[in-house]
Amino acid sequence: MANYRYNRYQYETSPRKVEPEYEPIREPYSRKKTTTVNRKKESIKPKRHLKVHVKVVVYVLLIFASLFVISYRNSLINESFNENEQLKSNLALLEKQNEQLKVNLENSLNLTNIEKIAEKKLGMQKLDNSQKVYVSLDKKDYVEPASEKVVIEDNENWFTKILNTLLGK
Repeated sequence: MANYRYNRYQYETSPRKVEPEYEPIREPYSRKKTTTVNRKKESIKPKRHLKVHVKVVVYVLLIFASLFVISYRNSLINESFNENEQLKSNLALLEKQNEQLKVNLENSLNLTNIEKIAEKKLGMQKLDNSQKVYVSLDKKDYVEPASEKVVIEDNENWFTKILNTLLGK
């Protein structure tokens, strides 16, 4: 029977199960007497399981805390980004208002507009010939020429000064 299995062609991709040529001998389950040493080992097992559970809980808490810190950091970044965008929009609005005020100011500085405002608000009038006074001035020039002579000193270093005194310049 074993030869038949080994010689047969197999179409499947899974490996075939090899059966042992002998039957293993199994001993019947026997209950051992518990000694004091075995009792101590049994009492240690729950503590080991407790340590494992504590480690798992600590790891889960650390992961949760790190995720919480990351999400808090992201929320702070989001807040600062939103504040930055709000300030940019306020800046654009103020620049637009500034340009409008510049245009209004340039339009109001027209000479005809100034004359109208002076006549209406201030009650001013244009000059008549009776209000004009002519002043005659002498043809003499009132600007006095400079009487002091300007002397420009050359800043020379000490080596050129010594050379100039030796050479007689």
